Amino acid sequence: MEKNIVNLDSIDAYNKLYGLTTLHPLVTVIDLKEAKQVVNNIRIKYGVYALFLKNGVECSLRYGRKHYDYQEGTVVSFSPGQVIDVEMKREVLAPDVVGLMFHPDLIYGTPLGDKIGEFGFFDYSQMEALHLSQDERNIFLDCLDKIRKELEHPVDHHSAALLSANIQLLLEYLHRFYDRQFIVRHKVNSDIVKRFERELKAYFESEERRDAVPSVAYFADLVSLTPGYFGDLVKKETGNTAQEMISRHIVAVAKQRLAASAEDISVIAYDLGFQYPQHFTRLFKRLTGESPRQYREHLSLN
Repeated sequence: MEKNIVNLDSIDAYNKLYGLTTLHPLVTVIDLKEAKQVVNNIRIKYGVYALFLKNGVECSLRYGRKHYDYQEGTVVSFSPGQVIDVEMKREVLAPDVVGLMFHPDLIYGTPLGDKIGEFGFFDYSQMEALHLSQDERNIFLDCLDKIRKELEHPVDHHSAALLSANIQLLLEYLHRFYDRQFIVRHKVNSDIVKRFERELKAYFESEERRDAVPSVAYFADLVSLTPGYFGDLVKKETGNTAQEMISRHIVAVAKQRLAASAEDISVIAYDLGFQYPQHFTRLFKRLTGESPRQYREHLSLN
């Protein structure tokens, strides 16, 4: 069945989709139990930030080529630029879903605008959704209620700051809840990090010349995670970023090559996947404090 494509570039566009009332042009608290029309089998192109907590309805989301069954007590988040397919297993006029949606224009020039990039869960796929405990769900709903009450208050010169602050409060809580989820999933996450380390080692054990230095996205794809979630997972488990681990392994391999042979440094750089030897030299010096040439010279003096 061909999907209806919705360009969700405003709050009013979403509210009209479900027959909901728009109280503010840049932010809305969503309660789909109040929906006045059924919406199913659609493709949404997001131009806004959105968070949804599902309480009862059976729903499937497709992000790229992968499906995710949206389970009860789960929060999913979306950011501008994402494209999501929504497929409800049965048409429901008023699904039990609540959430928040806000336009980027709302937070420009605010503390939240400066910090929004730190809430990496907006870029997670729906397979990496947040599963709330009952207490966490109550906090989520309480934050929504505060935002809703502010939307119902007559607009004054405090409105924008208070809306932004209350939205940031909710996002800070979600950040904390994700930290808890990373801890709870330590065994699974530890296994993912071990596989990352194996794949990183195997990548450079190949005798073939590499076309490029491997990216965080490359290894995230190997374990079927988004780069954002994978990077946060590695950071939580190891204390280092995935990029730092890749860079350190490259330097370790390079040291072995520099010590074991008289190969030209540019050849080593190309073999490691660098298109430009100077980029390799810059990385090596940043991590070791000396250039590859200086490192080799010091070895010869010992």
